[in-house]
Amino acid sequence: MKISKKVLLGTAAAIVAGLVITGCATAISDQQASQIALTQLKDSFKERGQAKMDRLDQDEVQKLCSYGPGQPPAKSALEALEKSQLSQVKYPADGKLLGDWRAGERIAQSGVGKQYSDNPTAPSGANCYACHQLTPQEISFGTIGPPLLGYGKLRGNSEAIQKYTYGKIYNSNAYSACSNMPRFGHQGILTEQQLKDVTALLLDPESPVNK
Repeated sequence: MKISKKVLLGTAAAIVAGLVITGCATAISDQQASQIALTQLKDSFKERGQAKMDRLDQDEVQKLCSYGPGQPPAKSALEALEKSQLSQVKYPADGKLLGDWRAGERIAQSGVGKQYSDNPTAPSGANCYACHQLTPQEISFGTIGPPLLGYGKLRGNSEAIQKYTYGKIYNSNAYSACSNMPRFGHQGILTEQQLKDVTALLLDPESPVNK
């Protein structure tokens, strides 16, 4: 995972606050504060295992979405971003979008992967429960994202819904610019089969999500 807009902006805000407290007479712009923050982060970040320095490099999505309070990008820029990201979604060559919901549940429960201490050759998890409520049996879940109880039961299991759901997991910014949801396929966090399995977890009628 690369550096997020929240980390960068939070660090920039701390720097600005520090300058105010110390009585700095020269005002600096948000862009200058962000650059100072990025420089300090790069100076303090040390490579370890699979966590390399390139994680501090923002891509086009993160650059556009790293904006200050009350300064969102123009609507046209957000629409262009969604269009660009949607064009990069790679759907399975075999045309099958649903895997095994049981495997999908294990993936949703797992937060393993991408950390310096994790085995880079082992599959990563999606850690879905950190942000969403998916099944009524699970009592520990986050609320950053909306609850997904009854996801497939409410939406059906049409080809269009399957394609949307797979695409949303693959790259959330293709449907909601500057989404906080990880781009699981776009950033290579999950494999194609894992994406299918998580899609099945949400849509399969036998999945506990839809019971």
